[in-house]
Amino acid sequence: MRTLKSSFKIKGVGLMSGVEFEVEIKPSDSKGIYFTKGSKKIKAELKNVVSADHCVVIANVADGADFKAALIEHFMAACAVAGLDGVEMAFPDIPVDMVETPILDGSSKVWVEKFNETGFSGEPDETPKLKASVNFQKGRSAVILMPSEDETKITYAVNFNHPELNNRWIEMNQNVNLNEVVEARTFGYLKDLETFQKMGLSKGVTIENTVGMTEDGGFTTDLRSKYEPNKHKILDIIGDLYLTGINPLKMNANIIVKEAGHALHIEAAKLLNNCF
Repeated sequence: MRTLKSSFKIKGVGLMSGVEFEVEIKPSDSKGIYFTKGSKKIKAELKNVVSADHCVVIANVADGADFKAALIEHFMAACAVAGLDGVEMAFPDIPVDMVETPILDGSSKVWVEKFNETGFSGEPDETPKLKASVNFQKGRSAVILMPSEDETKITYAVNFNHPELNNRWIEMNQNVNLNEVVEARTFGYLKDLETFQKMGLSKGVTIENTVGMTEDGGFTTDLRSKYEPNKHKILDIIGDLYLTGINPLKMNANIIVKEAGHALHIEAAKLLNNCF
């Protein structure tokens, strides 16, 4: 098992709630990625996912789901990139039912940097390799995983009403642009922001943590790399697939995704149980 050498604290707002949370990231004595608040604990795994509409929300389902943690996907992706398979995110014991992982810069970049600064203890457990294929389709969307002889490759297609992101396919392999995936920020249509905020969502959105797609075909901020929003979708599926407990970057898979989102990622992940 690979965990951290020591703990660190970090503070940031929740993208959905706009509430500021200070969390402590701790080494773990047991395998798994855990979210805790006081005596309450949630293991990041598929059976604890209670929502995947706008972000991934997990809960302590076996204990009555009276504690929820939202928007965990960027932290999960950072753990996969760093090879962490044992770590805890501890929230202060505050009187709220749902906490939210700090959005920071909207990507996994800060998490990976903090992990590297803190250092690691131990080595990751050996990752099972994918032996059978999964093909999950719903309407125009699809998530396909096929065994690969060597490294994991992820190809993701988006089709947004934006000239740079219309029928756009991006491929990631671990030797080419993983760093660009790690630093890719969350995104959305600028025209939808006011509507979402009236619904009580996206209250923590800023120009620093979110790439806005404008109606004139531009962006609200300079991109960190070309097609950054598409690369963020790759980041999301890395985090979502890690809810299987198996690091997707090490499972030797060809992963092909077309016009999907968290809900489809999660449904496809549930089909992987007997594929290793």
